[in-house]
Amino acid sequence: MNQSIYNISYLDLLWVFIPVFFVIVIFIRWSLGVSSVLHGLFRMCVQLVLVGYVLNFIFDANQPLIIVGILCIMLSAAGIIALRPVSKRSKDLYLKAFLSIAIGGLITLIIVTQGVIGLNPWYKPQYLIPLAGMIFANSMNAVSLCAERLEAELERENDYIKARASAFRAALIPVTNALFAVGIVSLPGMMTGQILSGISPLIAARYQIMVMCMIFGSAGISVALYIKLVEKGHH
Repeated sequence: MNQSIYNISYLDLLWVFIPVFFVIVIFIRWSLGVSSVLHGLFRMCVQLVLVGYVLNFIFDANQPLIIVGILCIMLSAAGIIALRPVSKRSKDLYLKAFLSIAIGGLITLIIVTQGVIGLNPWYKPQYLIPLAGMIFANSMNAVSLCAERLEAELERENDYIKARASAFRAALIPVTNALFAVGIVSLPGMMTGQILSGISPLIAARYQIMVMCMIFGSAGISVALYIKLVEKGHH
């Protein structure tokens, strides 16, 4: 397998905006309001370029304290964003969301980096930060879905046990669907990126199995922890 990856210049990148342009035209022609789309595209480009520079700095620095600081920032942001769909937010609820994502995410991250990969040193940023990002983001999304459904069920004055079951199932629908779809409906981003970079598809498949299991496990643990922490306030 070729071990190189094609270099994409900013000029070459303009080609992919051709289909984006057609979608924008449709928004304009159908009077759907294009400002939010343009804003989203602009933010996406700026954020990703800035992230690229930041990650370059972090990779070059290769300092454990910086890595730990980045993980703390990621977890703090995840705890705040997770409760966005909830109407009755409080500091206590934010803390519960943060702890749920942190515990479920960090347990899974340690198992993956030290057990599966055997990362040495443990803080190697090229592996640790992308893996942490995938784990924390999926735990955040799962807790967010759980929090929204749990609040809705309790507002209907449903029994907490039934509300808990409904929230847990709803929170894991996206990741469960992904388990069924992977390899048939879609080739996930990590696997696609590895294949494009010249890695053997068989090795890429093993990495993707690891990713799917860590996403499912961390999401399930984080959701269960959030439900248990919130449950104490309803007794």
